[in-house]
Amino acid sequence: MIGDPEIDFPDLASQHWLNCAHQGPLPACARAVAEEAVRWKAQPWELTSARFAGVPARLKAAIGRLIGAAPEEVILANGASYGLHLLANGIPWQAGDEVLAMEGDFPTDILPWTGLEPRGVTLRLLAPRGRVLDAGEIAAAIGPRTRLLCLTFVHSFSGWAIDLAAIGAVCRERGVLFVVNASQALGARPFDVGSAPVDAVVSVGWKWLCGPYATGFCWMRPELLGQLTYNQNYWLSVLSAEDLGREVLDLITPRGDPGARRYDIFATANFFNFVPWTAAIEFLLERGIEAVAAHDQRLVQRLIDGLDGDRYRLLSPRAGPQRSTLVFIAPHERAQTRAIADALAGARVHVAVRAGALRLAPHLYNTEADIDAALAVLNDHSAGGEGEQRP
Repeated sequence: MIGDPEIDFPDLASQHWLNCAHQGPLPACARAVAEEAVRWKAQPWELTSARFAGVPARLKAAIGRLIGAAPEEVILANGASYGLHLLANGIPWQAGDEVLAMEGDFPTDILPWTGLEPRGVTLRLLAPRGRVLDAGEIAAAIGPRTRLLCLTFVHSFSGWAIDLAAIGAVCRERGVLFVVNASQALGARPFDVGSAPVDAVVSVGWKWLCGPYATGFCWMRPELLGQLTYNQNYWLSVLSAEDLGREVLDLITPRGDPGARRYDIFATANFFNFVPWTAAIEFLLERGIEAVAAHDQRLVQRLIDGLDGDRYRLLSPRAGPQRSTLVFIAPHERAQTRAIADALAGARVHVAVRAGALRLAPHLYNTEADIDAALAVLNDHSAGGEGEQRP
């Protein structure tokens, strides 16, 4: 067990929330500071300059610890799409350049590149032989004009994780930028940009990082950051509130090169969202991402081991490095999927239906009792209707 769920996530006491891949619940400590941030706005004299400046600084420090990056390299965002659009619109493309992505990936990882067609940049979607692309498929697909590859770390529609190291090595060898959406991985498995062969990482904050909605970040290697040609000069990224108090105002001369801070989402002192998200990340870091990952995988194993194989087919990996915390199962009678989902909901077991299958996604706040509650419904022959049991 990681901590005490009854204390850390008291609102889940009467529910079995196995849908973290959609929304991670806010920890109690994050809820408390969110209420404090509301007080700052209700009593605006409490929103001091130190607090105003400290909101983005503390969040960047927490994200930096999470991914092994310097805080000044972190770009604050409102989701994964922000960073991908920053790259799509900021990389100095040339006519004839090509972007590779995976057919059937989450739309977030595909749509930003579609708008580059008027600039002569081609998006090519690769159909994987299995659930996700492997390094061999990537190597075979890279051509002389391939400039960038964008993939999700953990596939939202199958639960399969890509071989990050092998694919990254191919991209490095071939001089192709490797951009990764880690939204379904960060918080549930360790990740270090110092050792991962990636050029940019984007992520939302409201899934496995248990933050509020409309949170996220982007990180990119300094060499890539330096190539961007994107017109964004948000005043709070290049100046400070103190600059407004100077007797002689010079409000168009930045205080040196802001670096990655130049590309932060506007309104970086977003205390309603960023204060509780910082607390949520620090909460995870205090418990240790490796310990959280081990806990989550024990729950995944208990779910897989307890599943009635005569009634269900496991679609996500049974074991190995490609297994994530997203477990996909399908009844042999696929028409019963919705009925089973309804039966689970009736028992206060919350899962998702994705790509015609049931997706269960446990995280650190879940216990063995949550998994057993799900299995009790899943393995109940009355839950999915008559005639479902196979001979």
